[in-house]
Amino acid sequence: MIRDRIGALRGWPPLRRAEFEAEVNGGSLYIGSPETVARKIARAVRALGVGRFDLIYTAGAQPVSARLRSVELFGAKVIPMVRDILAG
Repeated sequence: MIRDRIGALRGWPPLRRAEFEAEVNGGSLYIGSPETVARKIARAVRALGVGRFDLIYTAGAQPVSARLRSVELFGAKVIPMVRDILAG
């Protein structure tokens, strides 16, 4: 994992599974179905009162096809869901 490689250079311990899951559940990792990601983005937008939300689609080594699929899902499913949630 890229965080562990960078962390080793900075003296950080390896990321534990519990820390990873905590970031997925309530932190800054947006992982899951389009519905899960859309709800989490909408919560963050409301909580922060922001008008723009930028997201990095992948982390670590992934095939190009997986990255393209992430971008496709974000544009076709996640963004419209976020708009609907925030409008409702």
